[in-house]
Amino acid sequence: MKTPAKTVRDYIRTIPDFPHEGIMFRDVTTLFANPRGFRMAVDQLLHPYAGEDIDVVVGLEARGFILGGAIAHQLGKGFVPIRKKGKLPGATIEQSYTLEYGEAVMEIHNDAIEAGAKVLVVDDLLATGGTAAAGIKLLEKLGGNVVGCAFVIDLPELGGRAKLENLGMDVHALCAFDGA
Repeated sequence: MKTPAKTVRDYIRTIPDFPHEGIMFRDVTTLFANPRGFRMAVDQLLHPYAGEDIDVVVGLEARGFILGGAIAHQLGKGFVPIRKKGKLPGATIEQSYTLEYGEAVMEIHNDAIEAGAKVLVVDDLLATGGTAAAGIKLLEKLGGNVVGCAFVIDLPELGGRAKLENLGMDVHALCAFDGA
C-alpha cells in the first residue's frame, strides 16, 4: 500500500511548554531543514500570488526572513526585512504592538519601499496578528499597498486571521493548529 504524501504540517514539530508553560510551540526549523518540506512550503506560499503584480516581498523577523527571501527569489523580486527595534542600521520608522507574551516594537528603513509599491508580507506563524498588523502599518506609513499576507501556520483560536482580514488583508496559511 502506498504511503500518503506528506504535507507541510507533517514537517512541523510541536514542543510543549515553550517558551512558557502551557504553550505548544510550533517549530518550523524541522520544516526548513528538510529540502522537500522547505520547497513545498515556499511553493505553496507563493502559489496564490504567482500571477499577482508584486513589487517586493517583506519578511517579518525572524523566520519570515527565511521564507520571504526564498519567495522573493522565486518571484524575481526584491526582499525587505521588518525587524525588531534597534536591529536596522539606517534611518527607520517604528510601530509598537502587542504579541502573545508581551509588547514589542518593529522597524523598517524609511526608504525600504517606494510609495505605491505592491507588497507581499510573509511570516511563519499567525497567532494574535500583532506582529503582522504592525508590519502592515509600517508599510502603509511608507505608502505601500499590501496585496497579501502569507503564513505557514495559522493558530485560529488566537484571532490573528480575523484581525488581519478586518484590516482588509488577503490572508493565506498553509496549515492550522488548534490551541496556543
